[in-house]
Amino acid sequence: MTLAATIKGVYAITPDCVDSADLLHRARMALAGGAKILQYRNKSANCEQRVEQAHALRMLTREFGALFIVNDDARLAAHVDADGVHVGATDDGVEVARTLLGMQKIIGVSCYNHLTLAHDAVNAGADYVAFGAFFPSAVKPGAAVATVGLLQQARRELNIPLVAIGGITLHNAGMLLHAGASALAMISALFQTEDITDAVKKMSSLFELYPQNGIS
Repeated sequence: MTLAATIKGVYAITPDCVDSADLLHRARMALAGGAKILQYRNKSANCEQRVEQAHALRMLTREFGALFIVNDDARLAAHVDADGVHVGATDDGVEVARTLLGMQKIIGVSCYNHLTLAHDAVNAGADYVAFGAFFPSAVKPGAAVATVGLLQQARRELNIPLVAIGGITLHNAGMLLHAGASALAMISALFQTEDITDAVKKMSSLFELYPQNGIS
């Protein structure tokens, strides 16, 4: 199994936290609940804080045996020896990220609601693609809207892990897994709950019904 093939399960994306101790506490709770992937995303921290937090989260994910992905910043991902980077439309492309990270690291690409972007990403060497938002999102209220049909088509046409994102909750996650999602990326549904560990455990239990969604 390749490293990229382990992109499945609960994909926890960190909330904006300037307080590093609070961020690490929340991340630990998510990993304790069984999150398989942790993505570091922090739009509030300055450069020095981002380096500090990324280093700490890298160590934490190793403790739990989880993948560590850095959002947007391939240079930061390389600096802290993350498992990979996730890039969007306005970030450096797959080719730049691959040059910085090497062939063994994971590169994921946001494809929003465009299957053409996903095919382009795969042809450029992406290891997984993400679609969304599937449901209204408090984090990105103006995000492009993706349909379950798009996810189904992507599952038929692409032989790489598919990540679904955007307003996902315990109540609507099942339809995305049924449509072929390999991983479910979430912020609010995990980190805005009273019990982060329990929220991740409940979400993780859904994946037991869809073992075929992983790519081997």
